[in-house]
Amino acid sequence: MSGSGSNWKLTRCPCGAHSSQAAHDEALSVAAVEHATEQALLKAIFPKTIERRLFLQAIGATTAAAALNHVFPIKAAAQALGEAGAPEKANLKVGFIPITCATPIIMGAPMGFYEKQKLNVEVVKTAGWAIIRDKTINGEYDAAQMLAPMPLQISMGLGATKTPFVTPAIENVNGQAICLANKHKDNRDPKNWKGFKFAIPYDFSNHNYLLRYYLAEHGIDPDTDVQLRLVPPPEMVANLRADNIDGFLAPDNIVQRAVYDGVGFIHLLSKEIWDGHPCCSFSLSRKMMADTPNTAAALLRAIMQATSYAQKPENRKEIAVAIAPANYLNQPVTVVEQVLTGTYADGLGGVKKDPARIAFDPFPYESYAIWTLTQMKRWGQIKGDVDFQAIARDVYLATDAEKAMKEAGIAAPSSTAKTFSVMGKPFDPSKPDEYLASFAIKRS
Repeated sequence: MSGSGSNWKLTRCPCGAHSSQAAHDEALSVAAVEHATEQALLKAIFPKTIERRLFLQAIGATTAAAALNHVFPIKAAAQALGEAGAPEKANLKVGFIPITCATPIIMGAPMGFYEKQKLNVEVVKTAGWAIIRDKTINGEYDAAQMLAPMPLQISMGLGATKTPFVTPAIENVNGQAICLANKHKDNRDPKNWKGFKFAIPYDFSNHNYLLRYYLAEHGIDPDTDVQLRLVPPPEMVANLRADNIDGFLAPDNIVQRAVYDGVGFIHLLSKEIWDGHPCCSFSLSRKMMADTPNTAAALLRAIMQATSYAQKPENRKEIAVAIAPANYLNQPVTVVEQVLTGTYADGLGGVKKDPARIAFDPFPYESYAIWTLTQMKRWGQIKGDVDFQAIARDVYLATDAEKAMKEAGIAAPSSTAKTFSVMGKPFDPSKPDEYLASFAIKRS
């Protein structure tokens, strides 16, 4: 299992008989199937409760189990049931960018969630989103963390080889912020930001769309009044320190590191623009799903189970320790913990508490995709007419997500769409053209 370079160790098996918690859980699962099979056979042979009780009293439970195994291979049957739908491919590479948005994907390695699904997953730290895109398209990565708009971009062939991609899970919601250089502490009104240079991680990102939205709502044209520069997240703090940029909208561990290093402050959290917005996704090609459906399903189960664990506030400090090391986020544990727990320094001398600073809700609402498509069209990335609903339905796999969420014990919503507001402006996913037409600043 990947993650051996980390100093963090998962809590050992409670019974002491297994090498890991995952192995312990698997043994319990097989034992449970064996027990259920034994009980079913007993009921079939002795339909009446009193007969079963007298039989067990006469020869004992252990002898009864041995006798049943003699006429029916219970252990073999239980193992066979456990192997149903076994992954076609067990050794996998999953790409990620070292940001807290990738928490469920990263923690799946050191915390045993992939191993539990009989997968040997190497989570591969990657320098930038274009590399993630290209390596996943060409099959070097079996799946990847992607920005939520990227599967839409790739499936539509926008700035990339047109390849059908899907999103069966959202990695995180919220979890970003606008960070400004310390020299701007007395310049907090966006109307005064003409001439600013901002970093964003990728053109097809909600960082780009949310920053553009925020600027435009304050009368700043993001294409003419400011400069937007593409900078990989791991390089943003260095660029801020070198005075190459005035600020950035980026994942919270990058923002918090700027505060930790004393070079920037948090202007506002992205949830103050749109509370509950998606950021990153777990994505893979349709070809991968078609060629190795059991593998894809096992990967999704691992992601959902990791997400379920990450949803619980009481687990956040443990997760921070697991994903902070150099082979994952390469951040001080303090920085990661401040992001995941929501108790953090703001760089302005204050300590804030917001448990919803980052959240993990994996359901890929089609309305998320429709909103994203409106912004792609708004800023000229999409030309011509768009069938918003059809594209959203084809790429954001709500049905697959619902099934996997239920299996992981996560409550799934009853609808694939929902309304929400961005900076107080309601968005109705059934009326994307009207929404798009309502903006004063746009390219199309």
